Amino acid sequence: MQKNPGIAAVLSFLIIGLGQVYNGQISKGLLFFGGAIVSGFLTMIIIGFILLPVIWLYGIYDAYKTANNLNEQSRRVV
Repeated sequence: MQKNPGIAAVLSFLIIGLGQVYNGQISKGLLFFGGAIVSGFLTMIIIGFILLPVIWLYGIYDAYKTANNLNEQSRRVV
């Protein structure tokens, strides 16, 4: 099934890890979401202010790239 990379990126932009879930990578999405929660708590000791945006931006990138890779793999199979 084709995945829309734009939708995957927007979903990850809205909720960290949701783009991965859209791509069928539920455990990876939950890891991103859990990492965001931990980073949110770490904002109390400053490091979270750096870590949270990094996890968020990487999640958006990963969701987009994974959707493209899944689409490319499905084209090779057909």
